Amino acid sequence: MPAIRVALGVEYDGSEFFGWQSQADGHTVQDVLQAALSSIADEKIAVIAAGRTDTGVHALEQVVHFDTNTARPLSAWVRGVNALLPKSIVVLWAHAVPEEFHARFSAQARSYRYLLINRPVRSAVRHGKVGWFHAPLDIEKMREAALHLLGEHDFSAFRAAECQAKSPVKNLFQLDINRQDDKLVFDLTAGAFLHHMVRNIVGCLVYVGKGKYPPGWMKEVLESRDRKHAAPTFAPDGLYLRCITYDAKWGLPTAFP
Repeated sequence: MPAIRVALGVEYDGSEFFGWQSQADGHTVQDVLQAALSSIADEKIAVIAAGRTDTGVHALEQVVHFDTNTARPLSAWVRGVNALLPKSIVVLWAHAVPEEFHARFSAQARSYRYLLINRPVRSAVRHGKVGWFHAPLDIEKMREAALHLLGEHDFSAFRAAECQAKSPVKNLFQLDINRQDDKLVFDLTAGAFLHHMVRNIVGCLVYVGKGKYPPGWMKEVLESRDRKHAAPTFAPDGLYLRCITYDAKWGLPTAFP
């Protein structure tokens, strides 16, 4: 029987895991998901994700694919697998795909969301799920600064030293900033992101919002292509991989219609 390729939409709370990528100690999202899938398939399953997330980073809809020689109804890859997963990970949907589909290389864009509590004291009930900044932030100045980052640029100034991307040039399609009560919501979409790129951008926007630098400083940082000119990397707590965009030809379901 030829191998079957299945795509999954996966949601997870990254607070208790050492990121997505499999590690020797097994305490990553990938390790836990693969163990549950292997149990249902009765064979060893390896999954490939659209993108890695760091320790403490969450996902609203990560997309992965895997190959199996075991025929199961799609419901088994959802309800069956979920019964074996901890409460912090859940499979949202399963969809059979042709072997040409690849969760990472077929992706057209990736969208991230950063949630930032902006009030004098931190949040207790949202601990681990949001970032926090105590001083007032000027959202209009932050929006003005954000405009300098839209489009295709060399984002070396926002790149982690350990980033393994072949090129620092990325195309940022979206950088929206909105306020919801005591929370700022940052929505970013690009074809791909560099390691720590979103958190480094948020850190710089906070510097502008609190008045440390004017909005035009963001352009200076971008054009410097030097990480030491940017703000420190912001906390991972408020970062969410929101969704992955694919060509409609794959017919993938989505948690965000």
